[in-house]
Amino acid sequence: MKRSTPKTNLTRRRSQQPSLTGAPIPARSEFTPREWKLIQGHRTPEQVQRYLRTIPYNRESAGATCFSFRRVLAERRAHCLEGALVASVILEQHGYPPTLVSIESQDKLDHVLLVFRRNGRWGSVARSRDIGLHGRKPVFRTVRDLVMSYFEMYIDKTARITGYAVASLYELGDYDWRFSLRNAWKVERHLQEIPHIAIRSSDARHQQWRRRFLEFHKENPGRSPDYFSNRDLWLL
Repeated sequence: MKRSTPKTNLTRRRSQQPSLTGAPIPARSEFTPREWKLIQGHRTPEQVQRYLRTIPYNRESAGATCFSFRRVLAERRAHCLEGALVASVILEQHGYPPTLVSIESQDKLDHVLLVFRRNGRWGSVARSRDIGLHGRKPVFRTVRDLVMSYFEMYIDKTARITGYAVASLYELGDYDWRFSLRNAWKVERHLQEIPHIAIRSSDARHQQWRRRFLEFHKENPGRSPDYFSNRDLWLL
């Protein structure tokens, strides 16, 4: 669907307004034509979630990475944090602040979401190798409720959600998490270092879902579990 000229001009003006830290949000001129076309074609969290699922998951076969928005587009792959950075850059241009949630796991394999609010409720956009760990519809009263919607899907042989933290990328000041062609390690370190709110959960519940995962994995090696009952809460 084509957009009218006034709508495009509104986006240009907004992109030049300061962020919450006073630093300017990037203007159209700072993006390549390809990048800007992507931004203009994905105006909602739902559209961005759909786009992220077209990008191959970055399994870091050649070593650990933390690609920026620009680098992800160049490499055509993204893991969860890299997907969250892509979503942050795109949706920032449409009025959504770049707010991330770090979900902490007992096996140190954390998950990162971009979170957003609509009508006072929380939702998320996310990229994962597991279908149950993508985004959520904006139906959650609190961030904790949103995080707990991932609890059962997060459980495998070793993983279990133990806490979460909320962070704005504006907390990084003028650090370049949008356009750098180098790894944006400062983002990862920031999410690791900020205090996390502990989540206590039932051991019996954890063991129940762990047994179910192990049974599924034995019968379906290499497949992502799809037996969850809350699919109606997934963003797509």
